[in-house]
Amino acid sequence: MRLHVCAIGRIRKGPERALIDDYLARFDKAGRALSLGPCLEHELDDRKATTPAAQAKLLEKSIPDGAELIALDERGQVMSSREFAQHIATRRDAGISDMAFVIGGADGLDPDLRDRAHKLVSFGAMVWPHMLARVMLSEQLYRAATILAGSPYHRD
Repeated sequence: MRLHVCAIGRIRKGPERALIDDYLARFDKAGRALSLGPCLEHELDDRKATTPAAQAKLLEKSIPDGAELIALDERGQVMSSREFAQHIATRRDAGISDMAFVIGGADGLDPDLRDRAHKLVSFGAMVWPHMLARVMLSEQLYRAATILAGSPYHRD
């Protein structure tokens, strides 16, 4: 199953970019044997779309047809890392070929796009900057692959 991180905003060189690149490269290596990956990142220029509705149009274009849509949103379900990994595995085993994670801009996701999502996921009650949310998602994708592979990276 291919994974897609579809996010508003471009992350330039710096610590966030380095972390995302590292975790997604690790995910691709760990996920290969699990029929997961690659994980493709779709960065969308927020200068051309300044409202959540305009950003939703850009995000929709980056989501592959038939993809399971997971929206990162503060109203979403808080999941443990094991639950997150199990959700990915369950959808992979159900024959889903693409899973797209969408991250909105500073003002969040457009309600219509959020309502179309198959699942809403939250990283907790706190609000996180959308660029940091992308780092956190990248790490959790790698962690999910290591959990499914039985690697010692994740400790209970």
